[in-house]
Amino acid sequence: MSKNVLKIVGLTVEVGGKEILKDFSLTVKPGEIHAIMGPNGSGKSTLCYALMGHPRYKIVAGTVEYDGKNMSQLRTDERAKLGIFLGFQYPQEVAGITFGNFLRQAVNLRKTKEEKPYGAAEYFKIAESLLAKVKMESKFIGRGVNEGFSGGEKKRAEIVQMAALNPSLALLDEIDSGLDIDALKAVAEGIAAVQKENGMGLLLITHYQRLLRYLKADFVHVMVGGCIAESGGMELVEELEKNGYKKYA
Repeated sequence: MSKNVLKIVGLTVEVGGKEILKDFSLTVKPGEIHAIMGPNGSGKSTLCYALMGHPRYKIVAGTVEYDGKNMSQLRTDERAKLGIFLGFQYPQEVAGITFGNFLRQAVNLRKTKEEKPYGAAEYFKIAESLLAKVKMESKFIGRGVNEGFSGGEKKRAEIVQMAALNPSLALLDEIDSGLDIDALKAVAEGIAAVQKENGMGLLLITHYQRLLRYLKADFVHVMVGGCIAESGGMELVEELEKNGYKKYA
């Protein structure tokens, strides 16, 4: 298998004893953008959490491999160290740690024993440049993680974290929800900039066409009832905007 390929085959996932994902299969290669769209309750967020190893999401059948490794055998932090990033739909506030220090500590954890960790002063300029990617002011570096951030600022902060960690695969769960036009454009431009720099694979969970006006997907998948009902290109997005999901009901 090629390096940094996500391969999902026949994945079935239960949450609280209820089957949510059903025989789900998908392959994401480096540099590809896959958009997954579908009605509420179709299993889109479940897919992201299962891929990152959330303990409530139990894999009962199928396989997930990344970079040739069996993901089911790895803890969440080990999956992250492989280069997988999850951007949350509802980012949580973390009291007691500044955003800048949070970024620095996360990046230092990715370093090898031979690499020198960043000091606080040294990392400040780096953090400033990362915030600039999504048009956030440097004052956020000294604020608590997501504390008092607006909905749009929280989503921008998720992209800052992604840029800091420089993943080879990003899973973005409705990163566009709750964003106004300016915030949406800033978030999309930040995502595009990181992908251009590192050629990461990208799995976008979204309900709306508007994010895909900025990030053109190579593949669009309609997810209904825990599995992919149809796949296509950007023309499928146009069809969904016009007709919704009624044909898949």
